[in-house]
Amino acid sequence: MLNYIKRWLGFEKQTQYVRNYFFKTNMIAGIYMSIVYIIIEIWMILRITDIMLNDKHHPGIGYYFRKYYFYYFLLLVAAVTMLLFALRYIRGKTNNQRLGTALKWMFAFIGIYFGTRIAINDYSKGEQILAFITMEVVVLCLFVWRPWTAFLILTATYLNFYYQIDRVVPVNAAYNAIIHNTEAVKGATPATAINLFTMWIATIMFCISNFNKTLVQAEKDENLEKINSRLKENSVIDELTGIHNMVYFRRESDKLFSDENAVKDDLVFLFMDIENFKSYNETYGFHKGNELLSEIAHMIDSYFSGSIVSRFSDDHFVVLAHGKDCIQKINKISGELKDLQGEVHLELKCGAYKYVEGELDTSLACDRARFACNSIKKHYDKNFRIYDKSLEDLFQQKQYIVNNIDVAIENKYICVFYQPVLSTATGKICGLEALARWHDPNYGMLSPAQFISTLEEYRQIHKLDKYMIEQVCLDYVSAKENKQVFAPVSINFSRLDFELCHIAEYLNRMLEKYGVPKHFIDVEITESALIDQLDFLPDEIAHLRNTGYSVWLDDFGSGYSSLNVLKDYTFDVLKIDMKFLNGFADNEKTKPILRNIVNLTKQLNMTSLSEGVENAEQFEFLKEIGCDKVQGYLFSKPVPLSELRDKIAKGELEVEEKFLP
Repeated sequence: MLNYIKRWLGFEKQTQYVRNYFFKTNMIAGIYMSIVYIIIEIWMILRITDIMLNDKHHPGIGYYFRKYYFYYFLLLVAAVTMLLFALRYIRGKTNNQRLGTALKWMFAFIGIYFGTRIAINDYSKGEQILAFITMEVVVLCLFVWRPWTAFLILTATYLNFYYQIDRVVPVNAAYNAIIHNTEAVKGATPATAINLFTMWIATIMFCISNFNKTLVQAEKDENLEKINSRLKENSVIDELTGIHNMVYFRRESDKLFSDENAVKDDLVFLFMDIENFKSYNETYGFHKGNELLSEIAHMIDSYFSGSIVSRFSDDHFVVLAHGKDCIQKINKISGELKDLQGEVHLELKCGAYKYVEGELDTSLACDRARFACNSIKKHYDKNFRIYDKSLEDLFQQKQYIVNNIDVAIENKYICVFYQPVLSTATGKICGLEALARWHDPNYGMLSPAQFISTLEEYRQIHKLDKYMIEQVCLDYVSAKENKQVFAPVSINFSRLDFELCHIAEYLNRMLEKYGVPKHFIDVEITESALIDQLDFLPDEIAHLRNTGYSVWLDDFGSGYSSLNVLKDYTFDVLKIDMKFLNGFADNEKTKPILRNIVNLTKQLNMTSLSEGVENAEQFEFLKEIGCDKVQGYLFSKPVPLSELRDKIAKGELEVEEKFLP
């Protein structure tokens, strides 16, 4: 209850926002009051001047100055001063609240003083005291005062006014004394005292109401301001690390670039990647990983204090900084990261792109810095790379691939090449692998290593794989209609196919559309696609096998978790990576490793297939150890289907009888 009374009377301590709100409200009121006062006072000055000039018996200019002009000009000067300051404050030209408060008090007391003097003059002539009442109402009700302050001002000014009129003999009292031959009586009449007390109470009540209404509105606006500020802050803060996000980075970068006075000559975009961070998460768990990521984020933010620092995504960060000392700062961060990494080896990789005014936007600059960063991944002797002409050419090519994949598919710049798979038992073709080749009108023959990795990086690979499925189906239909040779075909699927589209449903739909038997299509999935242990992949692979497809594990041995893959997944064919045959003749470890891999496939009821066979010695060894199928340049490189048929027609290759037309 006590707190409520304190608040009601204005004794409660106010926040800076509420104080500013009251001050601004009073400045706006001061503008309105000043304009009215200026107009009225100019009119009053003109009026009294006209009276003086037309009064043949006027007592002199001194009389009019003491009686009228002094008060009119005093209030006029106060009003002009108040108006000029309030306008400057509202327009943001000044923020001197102490001066503004002093002017408000000065303006208020001059107004009340003016009303008091004019009302006393009027009262002595037997007229009303409206000038005083009006000034009290205007000053106390248009300006917002704390109730206790208003109480003191009202009480003091009303008592002062009553005291002064109580010493005056009103004209009507003097007139009655003359008529009745009695002594004139000084003092305010009871009616005047009652009217003054009534107005005092009414004005106090209004001041209390006005103050509390303004206070409620100020607090409501303050709460909205806090909510908006919090929402605005949250919109540019990365929730996990607590540093800024990319919304902030783009906004502040654009703001910096548009500032004509900002120094931009040595601005550099930095893209940072914590290499091997996934292994840290797997070893210590995501909670510890998030703690480390947050620590790294604040470390980067600290070293690049004064620069624009944000989390890009995952374990990636971007910085827009002046180029001086950037490499030294990166090296220091890298050194501190090694102290935090624990048992998992972490590397800080940083790519840089130097800002060129007017050349590009923030997003493209970040992409180029990221491209430079990616170019040194897996290079443990490098942790910094600046974007240069060689990277520019490679970057442009990647951009071209991403921007033109749809055009290439539509215009059939991409075609299917086939590489034969031979049975070691018969030495004849028992299958084919479908491989994409891109004949581009601008770049010529694009390497699969270029466009496949790029399409995977930019999440466009599903477009290529869906196209390959349909082209293989069309080749099957053509072979069947023309009674030409055609063997079962294996098609490579990316992990992203299962994320970006319903690839199994699409495969079923295409086979049904073109009448292709399911045993004619095999699905190859690379070992590297399985390393991330995505939850949906085991179910997708099981679904393909249950639907009737043979699923192959491609490039076995190329990753770091080969045996785990065999433990966690079920495949029909294990395709041994060609790297095992590198140095076949010179490395004595190669043969026992291959022998054991082939034996392992037999124990797991899988078919073994070795790729990369380049000479007869390799083929004979693989045949000897019981490898079921082989593939490589010894038999044929990937070629168009027509060229493969020519090889068969010339007797260079034979096809198992069951696949002959």
